[in-house]
This record gives sequence, C-alpha cells and structure tokens, in this order.
Amino acid sequence: MKETVVSGIRPTGKLHLGNYFGAVANFVKMQHDYNCYFFIADLHSLTTHPTPSDLHGYVKHILVEYLACGINPEETTIYVQSDVPEVAELYLYLNMNAYLGELERSASFKDKIRSHPDNVNAGLLTYPTLMAADILIHRATKVPVGKDQEQHLEMTRTFSNRFNRLYNNDFFPEAQAYNFSQNLVKIPGLDGSGKMSKSSGDGNCIYLSDSPEVIRKKISRAVTDGGPAEENQAKPEAIQNLFDLMKIVSTPDTLTHFDELYSKMSIRYGDFKKQLAEDMIVFNTPIREKIEDLSKDTVYLRQVAKHGALKARESAHKTIKAVREIIGFKSF
Repeated sequence: MKETVVSGIRPTGKLHLGNYFGAVANFVKMQHDYNCYFFIADLHSLTTHPTPSDLHGYVKHILVEYLACGINPEETTIYVQSDVPEVAELYLYLNMNAYLGELERSASFKDKIRSHPDNVNAGLLTYPTLMAADILIHRATKVPVGKDQEQHLEMTRTFSNRFNRLYNNDFFPEAQAYNFSQNLVKIPGLDGSGKMSKSSGDGNCIYLSDSPEVIRKKISRAVTDGGPAEENQAKPEAIQNLFDLMKIVSTPDTLTHFDELYSKMSIRYGDFKKQLAEDMIVFNTPIREKIEDLSKDTVYLRQVAKHGALKARESAHKTIKAVREIIGFKSF
C-alpha cells in the first residue's frame, strides 16, 4: 500500500523557474510512487491577506501552472483547500487541544507579528493547527517541507500524539518530513546574488508564464560586471549565476563556448545574454503555451477542481467520521 503524502501551496503569485526545478519537479515524480494530495491553500492565504482582491483568480492561476508543469489529476489528487470543509472541522477540534503558549512560541508567528503588526489575527496564531488539519485529514505519513516549516510539522506531531493520548487511541499516525533537498536544483536569480525569489522582485525571476519579450528584457538587465581582468580567473557570483542558468537551459557545447570565451577574456556579455535569453525562451515556451491553453479551458479546469474535491472529501469524510466517534459525538 502506498504511503500518503500531503503538500500545499499558497495562491500568492506566479511560479518561477526556481519553483519548477524545486518542489514542483519533485511533486511530479512523487505522484507515481505515493498516494499524493496536493492542495491550493486558499484558507491559509487569508491569515496574511484577509481581503484578497482576486482570490479565485489566484487559485485558478496556481491550478493552471501545476497542471502545466505535469501534475496529473488522474494519478494524484489536486484540490482547492476551501472545497473540503472537513479541513475546517478538524481545524476546530485541534484548536480545542492546542495551548496558547505553544502557538505563541511558533517562530513563524513571531516573524509575522513583527512584519505585520497591524494584522495579528487568530488565524495567524492558529496557523500551525490549520496546517496540522491539512495533514491529518488524510492521515498522511510524509510531508515535503522546507526548513521554515519544520517546526510546524513538529507541532503537527504534537497535536496528533496529544489527540491519541487524550482519547486513548492510536488513530493519527506521526507524519514525517519528506526531504528531497538532495534532488533540488538551486536556481539563481538575475539580481546578482542569491537564489531566484519573488521576495526579491519580479526582475529577479523568470516566471513560467513570461513571454519571449519579457524574458529578453529581464536577461538583458541581469547584473554583470566589467568583464574578466585576467585569464582563467574565477567568476564573481553575479556572473556565475548567469552561467548556472545557461547550464540548465542551453546545450553543453554552448556553455563550453562561452566558458572558454570568459577564460580567454574575450567574452562579450551582450552576446552571452542574447544566447541565454533565446535558450531560455526555447526551454520555457512549451510550459508557457500549456499555461495559456489551460487558462482558456474553463470547462476542464472546473472538472479537475470538482474531481479533486470529490477525491479529497472522500478521504476527509472517513477521517472526520472516525474523529467524531472517538471524541464522542453521536446523533440523536
């Protein structure tokens, strides 16, 4: 029997190359080997954006991009969090046994109240119990998490073990981290330092939905220097970042050609960037075209969302039914 994996993504923006080669690529691989539930965390998004301008549009965009990247709704379960009300019910039950002190000690809560002091709401405080509900509603045993979410997963284990102890049963399994960090390809940004990240601004990212014109403009503006001052010198970080991007999207011969030009002090960054841009466009075009086609097919998207919700609710209903019985709820 396949192990169950749960993972979610907030509908807060477009996917970029870093996302594609990071978590999403691993999700595509995992769907063949695990019983996967991938959800779009629209409820979570309300903790920091309680009045979104176009929540449905954001959800649709993420659904489209997940499908365009290779998530197969026939092999896995992809759904919108708010389409499964059992999550909210389990969230309520878990909150009854979550202590104020442990929620206030959450690192992410401390970070959020520092960055959003005017929006310290109850949802922000109880974010860990909502995350736990997402995981426990399918009784997942594996959860792909980054470093910033490890504490939340530990709290999920605390809540599940506490439930089991309070009600003298072993209903909820202990969810463990699924670490695919060794398989991640780290994609550098265009701003000369660090990884590709939306927090650094759109100019740092190549989005999967970027048009050829936008890609050319972004790469032409990527940070470079005055060129090598001596033969065979080491590349500074900003230049190495661009070569790392070329390694991903260009042929080995192309990479070798420009590497040799750099070593001989004869590289022209204008030519280098033009080649990188065109190779990036060739790589990105099939994904962008899928995004554009799927965005127009509202009937198919509706079918995918409905099918995913039905599959997710079938699993969630079994959990809630059992939880109600364990707690002691009975109908008259």
